[in-house]
Amino acid sequence: MLPSGVDLTSSLTQPHNGKKGDLFLSTVVTDLLNMTERGVEVPRALASGPSAFIPAKEILKEGPDHGVLMEAFLSLGRLDHITMVMALHPAYLSCFLSTQHALQEMDGPLPRHWRHYIVVMAAARHQCSYLIQQHSASFLEAGGDESWLRSLEHVPAKLSSLHTLNMLLAHRPWLITQQNIQELVCPGAESRWSLAELIHAVILMAHAHSLSSFVWGCGLNPEPDHVGGHAFHPPSPNHVPRSPHSPAHEEGRQELVDGGMEVEVLMKRMVELQQQEEECTQEEMLTRFERQRSESIPTAVVRGAPPDLVLRLVENPEFSYEDFAPRGEQAPPTMRAQDYSWEDHGYSLVNRLLPDMGQLLDEKFQIAITMTYHRMAMHEGVDTHTLRKALWNYIHCLYGIRYDDYDYGEVNVLLERSLKVFVKTVACHPEQTTARVYHGFWRHFRHSEKIHANIIVLEARLQAALLYTLRAITHYMR
Repeated sequence: MLPSGVDLTSSLTQPHNGKKGDLFLSTVVTDLLNMTERGVEVPRALASGPSAFIPAKEILKEGPDHGVLMEAFLSLGRLDHITMVMALHPAYLSCFLSTQHALQEMDGPLPRHWRHYIVVMAAARHQCSYLIQQHSASFLEAGGDESWLRSLEHVPAKLSSLHTLNMLLAHRPWLITQQNIQELVCPGAESRWSLAELIHAVILMAHAHSLSSFVWGCGLNPEPDHVGGHAFHPPSPNHVPRSPHSPAHEEGRQELVDGGMEVEVLMKRMVELQQQEEECTQEEMLTRFERQRSESIPTAVVRGAPPDLVLRLVENPEFSYEDFAPRGEQAPPTMRAQDYSWEDHGYSLVNRLLPDMGQLLDEKFQIAITMTYHRMAMHEGVDTHTLRKALWNYIHCLYGIRYDDYDYGEVNVLLERSLKVFVKTVACHPEQTTARVYHGFWRHFRHSEKIHANIIVLEARLQAALLYTLRAITHYMR
C-alpha cells in the first residue's frame, strides 16, 4: 500500500529529485495497474486529508515544511497524519520524532515489541484507536505475539502488573505514591521491574497518553490502512465520511460573530499584563490559584461505549479523570513546583535511569513552550509569551501543580471560557473532543496556532504526569 498520507495523483504531478524517487513512484504505479488489471480490489482512502477538523487545503495553504517531511519519510518509511499536521511546526516535529525514535527503537532496557505493546495499553485508556492500530502493527512487525492483542489474559504477568500505574498515570497521576513504585520494583515482587525498565515504561505510557490528547485534539483521521480508513467500494453520491471525532450531523465551524473583536480584546489584555508593574502578595497569589483550580469547566459530550478494539485491552474502563479539586470537597495536596520540578529534579533522575532521555524530553518541552512566530491571528510582531505561559500553567493547574511565582489571575484574563473547555477536554477527557469544541475557540486564529495549542497541551500534560511519577520514584529511592 502507498505510504499513509501520500496522495498518488499529486505525487505524480510534482517534480522529484533523484532517481530513487522516480523509481519508487514508477514501481507503485506499475503495481497498482497490474493489480487492477488482474481484478484485485484496490482500497480507497475514506478521508480527504489528515484531519477531520482542518481541511486538507488549509494545511497545504499554511505550508508544511517539505524538508522535515522528507526527513520524516526517510526515517519512518511513511508520512502518517501526526507527522503531516505537526509539520506546520518543523522545529517541534524534528525534536518529537527524535524523542519518539529513541523511546521506541534505540537501545534501551525494554525489548522493542514490549515498547510498542506498552503504547497500545496506554492508548487504550483514551480509546485512541489511531495509536492502538499504529502500534499494534509495529508490535507484530517486531515479533510480538498476536494473542496479546486479542486479550489481556495472554499478556505476561510482568506487563500486566503495569495496569494500576497505567490507569493512574492516564487519569489521576497525583494519586501515584511510593507504594505503587515499590510494588513493581521491590526485590520480592513476582514480576520485578528494574528502575531502568520502569522509567522506560513510564515515559512510554505518559508519551502515549499525551499523544492521544494530540490525536483527538487535532481530529486526526484514521490512516488509509487502518480500520475505518479505507473501503473497497466507490463512494455513493450522498456519502458523508463519518469521523470518530464528531457525532453525525454535528455542526462544523461556528459563526464568526465578533471574532475579530475577541482578538483585539486579547491583544489589549496581553499588552496590559506585560506592562503591569503591580505585584500581588503571596496570599493573594494562593487565593487566585485555589479559585482557578476549583473552577467548574464542563467538558464535551460523553461518547458511547468504546469499540471492542479498545475494551479487550483495558481493565477498569470506567476509571477516568476527576477534577483535582471538586468544588466543596477536600483536594489532595497541591504539588508545589518549587518542591519538585522538572528542571531541578525530574530531568536529572530520567537522565540517570535512561541516559540521554532527559535531554531529549527537556528539548521538546522547551520548544513547545518557547516556540513563536511573533504573530497572533491577523496580527504580526506580537509577543505571545504571556499567552503561552498561561496555557501551560493552566494545564498544570488542572493536574494540581502550582507555581508560587505565577499570578493565576492571568489565566482568567487571557483564556476565555471556550478555550478552557477545549484545553480541559483535550488534556483530561481527550476521547470526548468534537469538531464543535475545536472550532469554538480562537475563531479567527490560524489552524497552525490551534495545533500549537494542542502541542502545549501534549507537552504540559506529559510533564505533569512524569513529575508525579518521578517524585514517587525519588521517595522510593531514599
